[in-house]
Amino acid sequence: MNQADIRSLTFEELQALITSRGLPKFRAAQIYSWLHEKGVGSFSEMQNLPKSLREALEQEYKLYNCSIDTKLCSESDGTVKYLYELQPGEYAECVVMRYKYGLSVCISTQLGCKMGCSFCASAIGGFRRQLRSSEMLSEIYTAQADLGERISHIVLMGTGEPLDNYENVLRFLRLVTDERGLNISMRHISLSTCGIVPRIYDLAKEHLGLTLSVSLHAPNDEIRSGLMPVNRTWGIDELLRACRFYTKETSRRISFEYTMIDGVNDSDACAEELAARLHGMLCHVNLIPVNTVREKQYQKSRADRLRRFSEILEKRGLTVTVRRTLGEDINASCGQLRAAKMQT
Repeated sequence: MNQADIRSLTFEELQALITSRGLPKFRAAQIYSWLHEKGVGSFSEMQNLPKSLREALEQEYKLYNCSIDTKLCSESDGTVKYLYELQPGEYAECVVMRYKYGLSVCISTQLGCKMGCSFCASAIGGFRRQLRSSEMLSEIYTAQADLGERISHIVLMGTGEPLDNYENVLRFLRLVTDERGLNISMRHISLSTCGIVPRIYDLAKEHLGLTLSVSLHAPNDEIRSGLMPVNRTWGIDELLRACRFYTKETSRRISFEYTMIDGVNDSDACAEELAARLHGMLCHVNLIPVNTVREKQYQKSRADRLRRFSEILEKRGLTVTVRRTLGEDINASCGQLRAAKMQT
């Protein structure tokens, strides 16, 4: 029997479903609370529901849950990396990072990735399928239950391209911000894209209030196309037009992610060209020392190169940050743990 995905239903959809069965509306609130406030893994745990209703839900609906296959804890900074098993043989990554303001979780939105960025481990093993909104939620609920702590911030920057799974990601965002559920503020959510231009326009029109991070990683098409195949479809000029539209439409600052790779994109000339392209835009640049990935040959920029690159951007009027590296001792960057699992 094809069972419907009950955790992906909005409260209004769940309420309509419950009343269509001739049940009182308050049952929808009870079920929704079990699904999203408590994050239960089975209908049998919904103890304030009649047994007959629990059994009926069990027959007709499915709860998509994560189970922890591997858990790695960083001794240096408290970062926790999970490899979840969704269905037999299907693995997704999730990373929980500790900051002064609380716990931030980086979740996956796809099983694998289609984008094929040359410095990233996410595409190793290929693309399998889109994640359901309920599965994205379960990444968070499972981490919270395991750690015994509340997640306060979310980053959609794990394995996969969020804007390539647009409808499921939008539904996830509406569910995770619902005051009846986790009630995480949209301003505490960041979505990272490699540059799916049509979806940036679509997202701008949603006026969600989240932070959009754009993986730029190069100042021109020649370098970016070599690093990121998506640039061959939407070049930098087209991407930045979409970004300018986004900032104008939403009045929200864009974060440009720029992975610093020794001898590839970290020269003074690259910094000058990048500053010229971003001049006058509501944005900031986040410089990221490239992660060491066994299957890739890239090396981090030297500390003096990173400092010089940052200085050039700042002198040209851009706000620059250098990302704090977390979880290096547990391979916490995107796709590394899943890639290792898939190769065993």
